[in-house]
Amino acid sequence: MKKLTSKRKKNEIYTNTGLISNQAITLISLVITIIILIILAGVAINLSIGENGIFKRVKIGKEQY
Repeated sequence: MKKLTSKRKKNEIYTNTGLISNQAITLISLVITIIILIILAGVAINLSIGENGIFKRVKIGKEQY
């Protein structure tokens, strides 16, 4: 009978469902990070340029002063 040996690579994780690569997990985390940054950028732009944003408040304050 031949002995079965498996050599695991550093970037592989074995689970009950099969083989998952760490590179895929890293890619998913990268995509999630980019989505969160896009949402934060949209909120920041809206707060600064929006209908009642910082720039309009500065303009109104300057006129009142």
